Amino acid sequence: MTIKIIITENFESMSQVAAQIVKEKIIQILKQQKECVLGLATGNSPTGLYKNLAKMANAGEFDCKLIRSFNLDEYIGLPGENCQQRTIHPESYSYFMIQEFFSLLENKFIETSVPYGCLVDQEKFINELEINKEDWTELGKDAGKSIVIKDNPSSKYLAWIRKTVQEDYARKIENVGGIDVQIIGVGGRGHVAFHESGIPFEGSNVLLVKLDDNTVSNAVIDGHFPSENESPRYAVSMGAELVYKAKTVILLANGERKVEVVTESLLGDPTPDVPISFGQIYSQNGGNLIYILDKIAGREFLANKETLEQKGIEFEIFN
Repeated sequence: MTIKIIITENFESMSQVAAQIVKEKIIQILKQQKECVLGLATGNSPTGLYKNLAKMANAGEFDCKLIRSFNLDEYIGLPGENCQQRTIHPESYSYFMIQEFFSLLENKFIETSVPYGCLVDQEKFINELEINKEDWTELGKDAGKSIVIKDNPSSKYLAWIRKTVQEDYARKIENVGGIDVQIIGVGGRGHVAFHESGIPFEGSNVLLVKLDDNTVSNAVIDGHFPSENESPRYAVSMGAELVYKAKTVILLANGERKVEVVTESLLGDPTPDVPISFGQIYSQNGGNLIYILDKIAGREFLANKETLEQKGIEFEIFN
């Protein structure tokens, strides 16, 4: 098991430590290959990391022109009459990445990719699901469900979504040799990206997800949408199996809301009820997993430090 837990003082310290580790990984990777592939997350957790990483890049500490990136997820159902309007909507993850990271870089990446959720017309998608029920199934034991489009569906629109939105995005990652360093946050119920609690691990490559009511509520609580009626109900997302194919996965978490699920993800057994617990399976298969937490999110790890060390988990504490 290759898991390391790093406990930091606060969000600022977490962000600085994470940026330093990502920078070191990039430099190491570029000594071995021509380019580095980053997996990027949205949400509050990585924003400080991105600001620090941009400063490092602009200071010449690594070369952005040798990096390409892939984001974890994107909403389906953002307001807008067409895909262009949806892509530049202030709550799209394309917009988020430009605002929080890409616009801060003096030199741009080789290429940046975000899942193709904005290409999907949510109203047409829902209508096609309704009239072609034999074309798809739902997987998941909670409110959040994976919408699995069957092979050779009768609906041309659903067939297009399966091929273009899901399979082509996964293939694009595969064609560049996979992700070297994947940055993730964690949702309040332990979900990674939009791989919701209860969605099976098996076959979770690029998912179409009907969002959990809790995810929709949190999007409103966090100020992303004015009401639940205006919050998207679907998303396209890397699933746990694809996320944890990266050579290194760095999980960021801070604050009280993350304590329970972060703790359960390593102290409990792997379960789709806590999608980030897939990290245990990943590490057992040779993956390199790093948790970088503030002292609030990591407090139960500190209280159970001996138990975790017996499982072979390393600790590092920054005061």
